[in-house]
Amino acid sequence: MAGGKERSMKTLKEVWRRAENSLCADCGKPDPDWASSTLGVFICLSCSGIHRNIPSISKVKSLKMDHWDDAQVQFLAKHGNAVTKAIYEAHIPIYYYQPTYNDCQVLREQWIRAKYERKEFTEPGKQLPYSDGVKEGILWKRGRDNGQFLPRKFLLSEREGCLKYFTKQDAKEPKINVKIDVINATFQPVKIGNPNGLQITYLKDNKTRNIFVYHESGKEVVDWFNAIRSVQFHYLKVAFPIASDNEIKNRLTRNFLKEGYMEKTGPKQREAFKKRWFTLDHRRLMYFKDPLDAFAKGEVFVGSRENGYSIQKGLPSGTQGNFSWHYGLTIVTPDREYLFTCETETDQLDWIAAFTSVITQAMTPQEYAIEAYFKFKS
Repeated sequence: MAGGKERSMKTLKEVWRRAENSLCADCGKPDPDWASSTLGVFICLSCSGIHRNIPSISKVKSLKMDHWDDAQVQFLAKHGNAVTKAIYEAHIPIYYYQPTYNDCQVLREQWIRAKYERKEFTEPGKQLPYSDGVKEGILWKRGRDNGQFLPRKFLLSEREGCLKYFTKQDAKEPKINVKIDVINATFQPVKIGNPNGLQITYLKDNKTRNIFVYHESGKEVVDWFNAIRSVQFHYLKVAFPIASDNEIKNRLTRNFLKEGYMEKTGPKQREAFKKRWFTLDHRRLMYFKDPLDAFAKGEVFVGSRENGYSIQKGLPSGTQGNFSWHYGLTIVTPDREYLFTCETETDQLDWIAAFTSVITQAMTPQEYAIEAYFKFKS
């Protein structure tokens, strides 16, 4: 009896140590220490909590604390992450966003449910709710002026290449009509104050406009997110016919590089520093009085090092102006210096790392055009 238990434990550890099982099957987090005895996948603690909410599909156990009988160990040995992924992830659309452990709960939960509960990716050519090229429905949208969330009809059309929303269900003309190639969408549950909160941004007259929405259903809001990515993908396939699928995939929706509060001063660098909410969206650094403002109060273009842009720790000596935070940083551009202060040293270093990741990248032809616009505007 004891010998059989020891053999099972030895086999379990051997299967656990396989390279294919070294990352969580669902979010990619290293060193998973939970597993599904019914699906045969190795998962992290966070994803195990999601699996536990679908008990008809997945039974989860700790690899360290729970007892595994011989039949369960053999099932894990026959499956594992590679075999199970080959079944449940066989036909994922290239545009579908596969979340990581850094992503929010609703994205990870709907990814797991899509795979194992709804089996959306097991068959080729399966009709999916975000692959039709058109999506229409109600999302709760935050009012630009009053801050209230009200139901609004949204319409996404691949044929027209745009996203529209209407203030009334029977309205014939949309409030906005935005081309799909200038749209970005990113989940913002903390900022919006809703676990299903989605921030949609687009460029209007080369300025960023924010729309904040949510839906009561996690599945519905993630379907909207992937429908936007689907329409963008097919639009870009036509616009850039020689680009590879992976090149186009990399141009779909993106998460912001960093967000948070900093203090800033004006161009004369003698004004008092004011606390503002900052968003770094690749080469656009935007600042807002409030994180949920529809429009930025200002934007700064962050170019490349070879074009005269740099990031420096600290403020120039002799900097004037009152500031309450003492961890400074300076963005140097060909035209001027921008001064900021952070509340903590950790914030300061994180911002410097984010700016450095942008500045060290070469600029594309499109980014040169954006830089020229910013210089003309100033």
